[in-house]
Amino acid sequence: MSKFRLRRLGLADDPGNYRPTLQGCLDAVLEQSDVLIDDVLDGLRISMGAVGGTSQVAVATAQGKEVMALLVQRAPDLKQIFAQQLRNSMFGGEAARQVSHPLVRFDDFQFLEADQIDANIEFALTQQEVLMSVEDVLPVLNAMISNLMGWSSVQAHLNPLKPESFVHALRESLRQLVPDPSARSTVMGQAATRLGVSLRQLYVEVADWLRSLGVEPAITVSASSGQPAGEAPLPTTLKRTMLTLDKLRRLLSGELDPAQANPGADFVNTVPASFDALQDMRMVEMMMQRLAEKARKNETPPVAPEPAAAPEIQLDEANRKRLGLQLGEEVVHMMLDNLMKDARLLLTVRENIQALEGVLLRLSSSDPRFFSDRQHPARRFLDRMTHRSLAYSAEDDAGYRRFQKTFSNAVSVLCNGDGDATAFARVLRKLEDAWEREEQEQRVRREEAARALLHAEQRNLLAQKLAVQFRERIQNRAVPELVQTFLFGPWAQVVAQAQLGHADGSVDPQGYQNLVDDLVWSVQLRLARRNRKRLVQLVPEMLVKMREGLALISYPQERINAFFNALVGIHEQVFDTPRPGRDAPQPPPEAPVSVGGLDSTEDPDVWMVQSEASDSGYLDDRQRAPIQDRPSPDVGELAPLDLEHLSSGAWVDLALEGVWVRAQLTWASPHRTLFMFVSGNGLAHSMSRRTLQRLYTKGLIRLISDGRVMDNALDAVAQTALRNALNRDSDQP
Repeated sequence: MSKFRLRRLGLADDPGNYRPTLQGCLDAVLEQSDVLIDDVLDGLRISMGAVGGTSQVAVATAQGKEVMALLVQRAPDLKQIFAQQLRNSMFGGEAARQVSHPLVRFDDFQFLEADQIDANIEFALTQQEVLMSVEDVLPVLNAMISNLMGWSSVQAHLNPLKPESFVHALRESLRQLVPDPSARSTVMGQAATRLGVSLRQLYVEVADWLRSLGVEPAITVSASSGQPAGEAPLPTTLKRTMLTLDKLRRLLSGELDPAQANPGADFVNTVPASFDALQDMRMVEMMMQRLAEKARKNETPPVAPEPAAAPEIQLDEANRKRLGLQLGEEVVHMMLDNLMKDARLLLTVRENIQALEGVLLRLSSSDPRFFSDRQHPARRFLDRMTHRSLAYSAEDDAGYRRFQKTFSNAVSVLCNGDGDATAFARVLRKLEDAWEREEQEQRVRREEAARALLHAEQRNLLAQKLAVQFRERIQNRAVPELVQTFLFGPWAQVVAQAQLGHADGSVDPQGYQNLVDDLVWSVQLRLARRNRKRLVQLVPEMLVKMREGLALISYPQERINAFFNALVGIHEQVFDTPRPGRDAPQPPPEAPVSVGGLDSTEDPDVWMVQSEASDSGYLDDRQRAPIQDRPSPDVGELAPLDLEHLSSGAWVDLALEGVWVRAQLTWASPHRTLFMFVSGNGLAHSMSRRTLQRLYTKGLIRLISDGRVMDNALDAVAQTALRNALNRDSDQP
């Protein structure tokens, strides 16, 4: 029986009524952090005695032994840091991990510093080692944790226990204790291998433990490995191409173009130290061999093989140009391959893109700016067309035939013409002019709706501040809960609306804020009984002003009547004969407490005036209905919905009145409390942050694209280059 189960988890022969929670599961795993580090240190101790090794990193060097000895000596510190980093990664999610190792992106690649490339290589190397160890047991754990999180289908990317959390914790722990990258690289591979073996055992134990307590795995609805929709999963058998990190950077920087290259610049001098480590780890790809083979097939002089000890060979002008052309072709092929596999793009859209292959290949050889300049007309054309195509989830959607015809005509013009940057720019300009004319009316409506939502956010934020002030003013006073709820909710909205409606900055233009003190006094029976005459004079005028103020925010008349009836019932107690010990006001039994505040089905932090809700198509959970129409298209697992980084242009499928509708995020408020989507028919659909999150949790909204179809396709090329740099040639001795 394993140490994990013996020490902490324990199988249950009879689960009884105990149901594990996600928090309990995470806490149980976090308790195993010391066990994981013990396993890593045990492996390092064994390596310290080795004369040589066949592991991925040569750990028997003197420097490696010194680093291992340091880690063994500082084992308590290592355990403490690892535990904290693991907790941060589990509960902080992807945002916490990206701070230290953002994924390399295609357009940023030419600007990366050496340490940034080192960070990408180091993290990818560690992640690959761990993933290879757990790939056979991870799907079961993903299914169990998805069930524990309340999902009916597997959502692997949401699993807090996914390997990336542990990789992040290990890498950050070693980085803090061993700041020198070259020294850290001597143990990183061995540490990752040991962590992977130990993590695999822990995954098995966690799954068995959950199963013994009655947790069933969620249903697997996709073969995807947990990556967001439209992104390629990280393969364990890496695709072999000639494209690697250094080759890609040379291509993007123009160094492989004799017309742009600087004869005095030597790329070898800019290669980061991590490439030397990659050479030592036998990770040099077969790029030069492939070029030589291609040259023989084309009956051209072969290119000499790359020396094993150098990260880059010196190429003359002819070979440099040929290498640049072939790398450019490979990037185009890989980019198109990624787009062809993108299930979000309809078949006819992909066919149009594929038809441009010849044009793009010619363009890549004649105009290297296609790769280095994201504003290149050809890239902008592809980006606009793929992005706009996501407005349609099926070929029979209204408007798709017209879009498809426009796309096909544009492709035909480009294929039959010069196909250069000028041609792409000319075609794109005509398309944008036509779109501008077609969407003029829709844009005006969107702008009006956005202004209404912006005002609503400002009022709601101000109302929250006023509610805090009101709470302080009635502190330690015997105010009925009914009245408190009214003051903190509807009346705070009234005062905020009045203040925002006066550009002169008046604090209380209609006296709505001063009414708070009168209302609070009137419901304190002990005080009101001392001056019944004042109460009789005060109440009629106060009710009139309250009704006037509530009309400003379109507060429902039935709620106003219910609240006023309950309030009058409290005031009538002032004229009753008080009984000992019963001075505290009590609302009538038939008056529910909620009548004075916002409805429980609404977002307590957001109130919409009727005109604002109408202009922006405001939605709340009460407008949801069972889905009767065709299901949302299968584009893989749900992509994570990061509301902080959800940007304008993102496409979603939204369930509206039982029908799936494709809509685009066109506006988000400055404080990201309100979001507005526009569907294909030009209608606005806005909602609060809370409603958006609820719909996502219920599966009634799903992210289709973050608005970066082309960028993601090219980023996948950069990721392939990164992974190829880590590819080990199994046939090489």
